[in-house]
Amino acid sequence: MSARLQELGWRQTPMGVISLRRRWDPMFKTDVYEVKLDDDFLMSSLFTVAEEAVADLALAELDGTGFDVVVGGLGLGFTALTVLADERVASLLVIDALSDVIAWHEQGLIPAGTTLTADPRCRLAEGDFFARCASPDGLDPHRPGRRFHAIVVDIDHSPSHLLHPSHAGFYEPAGLRRLAEHLHPGGVFTLWSNDPPDEQFTARLAGVFRDVRAEVVSFPNPLQERESTNTVYVARRR
Repeated sequence: MSARLQELGWRQTPMGVISLRRRWDPMFKTDVYEVKLDDDFLMSSLFTVAEEAVADLALAELDGTGFDVVVGGLGLGFTALTVLADERVASLLVIDALSDVIAWHEQGLIPAGTTLTADPRCRLAEGDFFARCASPDGLDPHRPGRRFHAIVVDIDHSPSHLLHPSHAGFYEPAGLRRLAEHLHPGGVFTLWSNDPPDEQFTARLAGVFRDVRAEVVSFPNPLQERESTNTVYVARRR
């Protein structure tokens, strides 16, 4: 058994203090890894079903092989691990705004980091996903104008509950149109949300993409003695 609580890393950022901690959970009898922004929990290794589903639902829409995928938001790495578990994926670019989060993976402080950094298909890149999405050069600074088969995003809490006000434009029609330009025709965009389906955002998606839907992902939450739900938005480029 590990120490009850260990702070593994922290740093002041423009959005607040980002921290990584590991704690022993007596209910689950396991080490739990948590990423916090100030007092706000961004991710916990206790509940990863929806973080995995946002990748699974994107890849399930694709036929063939040799897929190039982008994940916006590294966190504890569960979304990226799910992408790499699909043998049809040829490359994965993971973009995170915080160098510390990437360093935690590279240093092995987060268990997923060992797998991610050892897989030659995977590249962890520091950068502002939203700024890159808005740039005509695109998401991959090494290959301007590169397009992808799937773009998977797990950064903000929801389209209306943002980590930073600068992200707001991404969820508007103009931002979604710029996002679509980084996908191959027929490529897939998925977005994780902690909130129930938002009809206004779904309508905005439908104005830019086709085959738009909001999938409710349920999972047991013993801490609250009930089921919890997240939402995954799924959309395909016209």
